[in-house]
This record gives sequence, structure tokens and C-alpha cells, in this order.
Amino acid sequence: MTIKLIAIGKTDSNELQLLIDTYIGRLKHYIKFEMCIIPDIKNVKNLSEEQQKTKEGELILRELKPTDQLIILDEKGKEYTSVQFSEFLQKKMNSGCKQLVLVIGGPYGFSEAVRKKAISKISFSKMTFSHQMIRLFVVEQLYRGFSILKNEPYHHN
Repeated sequence: MTIKLIAIGKTDSNELQLLIDTYIGRLKHYIKFEMCIIPDIKNVKNLSEEQQKTKEGELILRELKPTDQLIILDEKGKEYTSVQFSEFLQKKMNSGCKQLVLVIGGPYGFSEAVRKKAISKISFSKMTFSHQMIRLFVVEQLYRGFSILKNEPYHHN
């Protein structure tokens, strides 16, 4: 299985990007991982929130293959403990999923087309985080999930 993380816009903080890169490096010991950054939409001042979500949605959907299983990261999604998330990852691998795609939406969330394509929604918290911070949380939790599956000492109950 491959895991692909799609996010809108680049990370402005070098420190944050270093941490993200650290966990991506660790994660690659367990699974094939790819991060796809979709550039910010230009001239958003001239667009409504709905138009911006639609444009971002089109760019997100272009990144998908027909067999991809899309999961959107949404504050209204299902919450997992780290152990439950590791079990979720194991079930995806056992099911023969070729590519699991996690998507961090833009500032206004997801277009209806992206929501319809998604097989589920996951929430990392009921709180709202910046789109840059959640990238770090996602790659860290993926790493933590695989370390749990391998019974490695990173996670403590």
C-alpha cells in the first residue's frame, strides 16, 4: 500500500517543514509515502468561498487514480485514538488497498465533488488547526501508527 497526503499551499515555516520532513523520513521505513502540495489558488480575492473550494477540489481530484481510496481530514470526521488509527491502517493494508489518499483541504474546506469522492472523513481533533500544522500531525500519527503495528517503543499506553 502507498499513502499519499495531499495538501493545499506550501508550508511557510522552515522549522515546521523540518519536522514534517523528519517524520516523512521515519515513515518511509514502513510504507511508501508521497506528499503532494497543490499550489495556492491565485487571485482568491475575486472568488467566493464556494468558487475557491470548487477550484481547489478540481485540483485535488486531478491527483487521484480511479482505484485510490480518498479520506478527507475534516473536523466533523471520525476521531481515533492512536491505537485505533493503527488498526485502521492495518485494515486498509489487509483489504488490498493500493493507495490510501489523505487530503487536507483549503481554508474553507472541501468542495462537494471531493466530499462525494471520499470514502470517509477523519478528524484529528474537534479543534481547528492551521493547514500547515495538521500536516505535521498527520505524518507523526502515521509514523506512530506503524510503530504501534511493529510493536516498537515509540508509543506508550
